[in-house]
Amino acid sequence: PVIGLGLLQAIPEANLRALADPEDSNGDGISGRVNRVWDAINETMAPGRFGWKANVPSVRQQNAGAAFGDMGITSSINPYNLCEDVQKECIAMAESMLESAGSPELAEEILDALEIYALLVSPPRQRNTDDPAVQQGEQLFRDIGCVACHMPTQVSGESEMPALANQVFHPFSDLLIHDMGEGLADKRPDFGASGREWRTQPLWGIGLTKDVITFESFLHDGRARNLSEAILWHGGEASGPRETFRNLGKEQRDNLLAFLNSL
Repeated sequence: PVIGLGLLQAIPEANLRALADPEDSNGDGISGRVNRVWDAINETMAPGRFGWKANVPSVRQQNAGAAFGDMGITSSINPYNLCEDVQKECIAMAESMLESAGSPELAEEILDALEIYALLVSPPRQRNTDDPAVQQGEQLFRDIGCVACHMPTQVSGESEMPALANQVFHPFSDLLIHDMGEGLADKRPDFGASGREWRTQPLWGIGLTKDVITFESFLHDGRARNLSEAILWHGGEASGPRETFRNLGKEQRDNLLAFLNSL
């Protein structure tokens, strides 16, 4: 979901590092880490915030990467074509387009507009907060340990955009990478993230999934057909909360799902 990205980007790096516990020094079984990734704009390593494995540091780089990787559209961030050396016709066409345009295909003003839009798309408000089932579900969400990774509240730092600066908001994510077990492993390391590690997905707006795309599909490859399946696929560091959820009574499970669907 492309919501609240500007707020997530505005979380100070120091806050993310304070949440990390790579050696599980407090012994709670949770050892989230900051994924250090390449910032192509500033040409330095930076904390990853976006992508399934937190492998992208900023909204601007994410936008440029999607344009380039999904559609082959070049920009100042990705100025070179995707043609392989053996693809002579592809190379010739790309060089011809670059000569005629005189610059990358995605002009800076368009990249700027995309960035501003993506930064300012607001997440929805929580719904049904007066419903006892939602309230009881929220307490269960906390009690069984989901908040150790799906952290309810974050605070943004300074920002050039007043709407993003010094805001208290509720993404239900720590933006850290966690070992989610062999069942979800893709065997594909990404910067500092192993094949078993994934970024904690923000949960805001998750209850509106079906309204937006007409069906429900969760986790990195869409394998979970509903929120219960998504929870039961959790492993690794989340094995404890998963098993607690599995052993809840029906009413308690329904309340917890009512809470998630209120987000």
